[in-house]
Amino acid sequence: MNTKLSVNINKIATLRNARGGNIPDVLLAALLITEYGADGITVHPRPDERHIRYADVRDLKRKLTTELNIEGNPKEKAFVELVLETKPAQVTLVPDASGQLTSDHGWDTVAHQGYLTEIIAVFKRAGIRTSIFVDAKTEMVEGAYQAGADRIELYTEAYARAASPHRAEAIAPFIVAAKRASELGLGINAGHDLSLENLRYFAKSIPNLLEVSIGHALISDALYFGLEQTVHLYKEQLQF
Repeated sequence: MNTKLSVNINKIATLRNARGGNIPDVLLAALLITEYGADGITVHPRPDERHIRYADVRDLKRKLTTELNIEGNPKEKAFVELVLETKPAQVTLVPDASGQLTSDHGWDTVAHQGYLTEIIAVFKRAGIRTSIFVDAKTEMVEGAYQAGADRIELYTEAYARAASPHRAEAIAPFIVAAKRASELGLGINAGHDLSLENLRYFAKSIPNLLEVSIGHALISDALYFGLEQTVHLYKEQLQF
């Protein structure tokens, strides 16, 4: 099984917004990324639209021929409305607070199970595959299953921060969580701080890994290697 690469293009939008206008062109960049071999595009629109704007999401949905994954907190009414309007292939539910710099924890799927069950049902009725961003804990995986999710996305910062000699120890809870997800029939995604330095080891170690979502590291590497070559380099890490 080949793990799919979904490229998060938030950082491209951040660069555009820093100057105003439409350079770089977010839509063009997304189309080129998929032309270069990425399997999908991920965006995480936030209420302040400091990077990806809601209009970008609509443009992407109209033009992309690969999967669109929209991340965000469904407690934001405008986010839910946007997802239901655009009907992406996948929505990933992330418990970010308003104004949060970046995602830094997964859902407590036990404490919030009632709410998650209700909102997942809304998206599934619209035919949208639903994934929940979770920490690598079996109880959180089980809670996602009980809430009706199709997939989980493992929050990988704890693994990514581990120095190379300690990766076996760092990845152990992710393997346990992934095995439990597979037992329950949940699809497995992963993301956050995955990079050229740590991606291959992670992908080889996690059973049944369907998709990784990578943004900051990949877009940063593109400054050194070029966008096309960088996409190829990341795809190579997933082929073994």
